[in-house]
Order: sequence, then structure tokens, then C-alpha cells
Amino acid sequence: DRTMPLARPTGQIPDAAWTSGFREMTEPWKGAVGCLGVAVFFAMTIGIISWQALEQSPEEWVLRGRTGGMLWERRRGALLLRVLPAGRTVAVIAVGGVPATEPPPPRDHCWHDGGQFCYTWEEDAELRLSLEPPPTPATECYGVRWTPLRPDVMLKDCFSMANISWYGGASIRAQRWPLNSAESHAQPFVSGDFSKNPVGYGPVLERYFLGSTGVTVTVAPDVPLFLSLESNRHFCLETPAGRAAVPLRYLLSSCAGTRCKHPHPTPRLSPSHRSPIWQYYGPAGSAAKIKRGLKSLAKKLKRHHLREGVLALGERCTAILAAAVRPDHVPSERRKRHDSTHAWDPSLIKPLQLSITLSPYTSIASPLFLRSLRDSEVASYWLSLQPRFGGCSVPLLTTWKGRLCARLNVTSKAALSWYLARARHLRQALGATYMVFEGAEGNAFLEQAVPPPAELAGDQYTGVLAAALATLGNATVISAGARSSHLPLFVQMSPLRSDWSHAGLKGVIPSVLHYSLLGYNFFIPDAVGGSLDSDIPGDPELYVRWLQIVTFLPVMAFSTPPWLCCDAWVLNLTRQCIQRHRDFVVPLLIKYSEEWLRLGYPIFRPAWWLSPTDPTAFTIEDEFLIGDEVLVAPITEKGQTWRDIYLPGEGHLWMDTNTAHVFDGGTILRNYSASLAEVPVFVK
Repeated sequence: DRTMPLARPTGQIPDAAWTSGFREMTEPWKGAVGCLGVAVFFAMTIGIISWQALEQSPEEWVLRGRTGGMLWERRRGALLLRVLPAGRTVAVIAVGGVPATEPPPPRDHCWHDGGQFCYTWEEDAELRLSLEPPPTPATECYGVRWTPLRPDVMLKDCFSMANISWYGGASIRAQRWPLNSAESHAQPFVSGDFSKNPVGYGPVLERYFLGSTGVTVTVAPDVPLFLSLESNRHFCLETPAGRAAVPLRYLLSSCAGTRCKHPHPTPRLSPSHRSPIWQYYGPAGSAAKIKRGLKSLAKKLKRHHLREGVLALGERCTAILAAAVRPDHVPSERRKRHDSTHAWDPSLIKPLQLSITLSPYTSIASPLFLRSLRDSEVASYWLSLQPRFGGCSVPLLTTWKGRLCARLNVTSKAALSWYLARARHLRQALGATYMVFEGAEGNAFLEQAVPPPAELAGDQYTGVLAAALATLGNATVISAGARSSHLPLFVQMSPLRSDWSHAGLKGVIPSVLHYSLLGYNFFIPDAVGGSLDSDIPGDPELYVRWLQIVTFLPVMAFSTPPWLCCDAWVLNLTRQCIQRHRDFVVPLLIKYSEEWLRLGYPIFRPAWWLSPTDPTAFTIEDEFLIGDEVLVAPITEKGQTWRDIYLPGEGHLWMDTNTAHVFDGGTILRNYSASLAEVPVFVK
């Protein structure tokens, strides 16, 4: 039997067979399409990245001014200050404390204000740039303000030293000019005493930095500032972490050339001081011995035909002599008789004058301090720690010249009035012409890791004390300077080592340029030959080369008379230098002090002052100008009788005062001869 088929063939695939067959056919194509999609995605990503790399500039303008502006550099995460039309970058500021590699977006949070740019790094800090009113038409100023958004954010801006020399800021132990070769770890930007902290900052500083490209950086006075110096790399401005939202604020200014650079207040009056100064280091056991020692020194100076100048008493001798004249512990009914029997007669040393030395410190064993304790006036007269929860104030004790001392409370009007009255009385009683005030530098609270009160933050102690001492007249000397360059005060330079290093002789000219740039043109240099490590300089050559430099400074100071250290010819040379200072240098200082009062220009100027575009001049630290017309180029290397001399000012002519030979400015004199008895000096 033939079996009939279940159904007649129709030529179509059954449904089940079609579905499974189509699935089998399409699986390879799905994989191919998926791979293609992934490939297209990666290609598009690479293309976008390539487009960004090729099309987007690594630098982006964030704030434009009239003659320049600020840019953001993506690669380094840095702010650039650029001047136009030359397009020259005058400052590179590496940003720290925020994710610097994250570039600010094109959008500006302050877009509605064309004079500002704002950007916020979430949970870190906010940056605000702004155009500020310029002091002169040739200058453009930019305000920079960083605000931390968390207490643990440490703000830090580092200014590159690549292809730029920096000046100003803080004095250091071995002073350099420029600052590029200096090294210092991050520490509070507060004046200090090198004898207490040799690696700290010195007694004269200002929140002002000048770059050889014509840019200046001025930090706001109320910012709690740390400064670090990394040799030949950068210097960094920092704010300490842990403070609640304390901003870092500074002003950037740029102008054509480095001469547009002095925002210091105009001085009220130039101080005055006779020269030379002869420091007294004779017997000091009693007032009688000091009087005999002063009289003996005066006779020796007269015998060696050195009749002019000032005899300077140190703090200890001043205290002994003052106690004999009018001691604090003598009852008032006995003072008249005491004064008459122990009177000091200034005529004993005439025509020499007397200088006395005081400080704002008193020993805790002194009758003065003990009386304030007895009368419960410690907090009124001496810096004290205030208790948190009531109770008595505790005096803030510190060390001064090896003794445990209290320090004058300059925030108390009563204490300042008493201190100034006491100084005036001692000046009158001792017949002193000049008064030197040591110990003005430093913050006693920070030295002991104690937060200072707001009125004594930073260097405000130095500023307040300097302002008070200025009322004593322009024959007053202070040991520190911070925001006080406008006051009619002499500033005593730090002691230097009796050697040829930058902590000794080589540091004299960099210190002179540093002080003068910051506005402290009237200073008293350290004694000839240096005053550290040796009571009597053992190197006559060092003594002579040092003498040749200070001849051209405001005051000549001696701790060792020339007849004690050197041969007779050095004594004769000393007489010649003193006469040259009186007849040649002093008239120059008077002339250029008038210019300083009028324009704010420094009296002692670096070589680049006359050659502001010559890179060779930016690093010269062994020459200086007095005004624009005298160049001093002394020998600072042991054993040398020649040196290279850079004559600044292309187009000017310079005449050697020793030989009358004339040379062109903008040139270098190679191996120029200078015997031990000579110092190269050129007049324009």
C-alpha cells in the first residue's frame, strides 16, 4: 500500500525551521555590527582627544587688561602674567593647594564683570582675579585672591625663577643678590634675630618682591604668610592650614622696565648721624670703670688724629652707667644726692659724642620687673598670656642675650609712654646724642608657638615700636624694619662674620642693595672687619677691603680701632677714608636723599638700574651705584688685586677716579687692577 503524504509540498519553510535558521544566519552579523560600533566609539574618542590636543590652545586667557593680562596654562596648572603687544611672559605662578591640573573652564563665574575672573575648585578653594587701579599710567595691576573652602587647605603660589631674577622680600643670614641662589624652608614671614635662629629670616623684610622682567608682587599686610626659597627654582607664598578661611591675597604689577617699582610710603624726614662710630668694648665692671674707659678711648682717638665721630655704648654698659646716674631702685628722696655724686660729664669725651643702647626687654630679676609684679601691673607693661577662663595674666617670658626676660607691651599706651619717657631721661642724664634700640625684631608669641593677639600678628610689634621711637627724633637707631621705611630712623644691620663669605664681607653689598630697595636707605653697617667670631680681626687684608666698602655707605662703624689690628699704613688709610666719606660721600647722600624723599628711588642702586634690559646686570652683587653718578666696585675676594668690572648704562661715559681714564658704559673691564690700597670708583 502506498502511503499518502500528510500534506502536499508547498515550497515554504515551516515556521519553526525558519526562525531557527534565521537566528543562525544573523548571529555572525550581530557580532560584526557590535564590533563595528565599539570601533567607531573608540575612533570618535581618539578623534575628540586629538582634536582637543590639536585645536585647543595649551594656554587660555582668563583676564585681559589694557597692556596685558592673565592666562591659565593647562600643562603645568599655572597662571601666567603676559604683557602686550610683545606677548612676553613676565611671571609664571605655579598653583599649589588645589588640583592644579584641572583647567578652569571657559565659562567665568564673574562673566558679568569684565574686570574679574572667578573659578572654584569644588571643596578646595576659590580663585578670583581682578584688574586694580594702577599707581601710574605705565603700570597695570592685577589682584589675586585665593580663598580656601576647607580649614585643611594650604594655599601656595610659587613664582618661577626660570629666566627671571627676583629681589626684595626677606633678609637672610648669608644675603644674596638676587634671591635666586638663596635657600630657605617654609617659615613665617616675620623679622627675626639671627643669633636666635640662624636659618630664619632677618631683621629687615617687606612683603614686596621685584622681578627683573618689571613685575612686582606685593602681599597684603593682614595675610598670615609663610615664605620658602628653593634655590634657582622658585619662591613660594603660603598660608598655613588650619585657619578658618584665611585668604591669600597679593597684587601683581607690571610695567616697562624695573624702575617702575617703588610703592613704599614717602619718608617723612631723613635721619641724621655723625660718622664714624667707635664701639666701646673697654672695662665694664662698674660705672667708674666705664667712665675711665670712655675717657681713655677718646684720648687714644685724639692722639691718632681721629677726633670726630661717636662713642657707642652697648646695652650692658648703658644700663650700668644709667643705674649709677639714676637707678630705678633708688627712692626719690635719695635721687638728688645720688645724681650729684655720680654725674656723668659728656665734656670728658668732646668733641666726640655719645650713643647709648636700650632694648624693650627687662630681666625677670630686675627691680623694674619685680616692682611691676608687686604692683600687679605685669599685663600693663609686659607682653602677657591672657587666661581663657578668668584668673591672672601670665608674663610671656623669652630669652634675650642669655637672660630670661619679659618684653615691653607696645599695645599699652601707658607702657609706651613710660618707656619713651625713660629713654628721654637717660638721653638727657647721660648727655647722649644718639640712641640705639635693639631687640625690635621678632614675634615673641610665634617663637613659643603661641597664637599672637590680632594687634600683634606678624610684624606689628616692630611697626608699632618703630612708630613710637620715631617720636624721639631723627637721631634714633632701631635694629629692625617692617613696614617702617617711611619713618626717620636709622636701621642697624645684622652682625656679620669676620671672613670672606656671604655671611661676612661678600654679604655687605647684597645687604646694602636689599635694604635700599625695600626703602631703608639710612642704615648702619656692621663694624669694619665684621663683629662675629673674633674680637679682633686677624686678617688685615679683610679689614682694609671692608673699610673700602663702608667708606661709601651712610655711616662708618668700627669695633676694633685700626691701630690694634693692622700696620701704621692702615691707620693712615683709615684717616683718608673717613675724610673721603665726609667730603665726597656725604654730599652725594644728601643729594640723593632728596630724590628719595621726592620720588621714592633708592639711594644705593644695583647695576641694572642703568641697564634694565641687560641680563648681565641682573646678577651682579659686588658693585653698587650711589644715585646715577657714582659706581663703586670693590674687591671682595681674598688675595686678589684685580677684578672684572661691569660699567652699566650704554651710551654713558665713566671716569676712574684713581686714574682719570674714561670708559664706555655697557661694557665689561676685564682683569681691572686694584691694589690693596685702592678701591675702583667711577663717576659718570
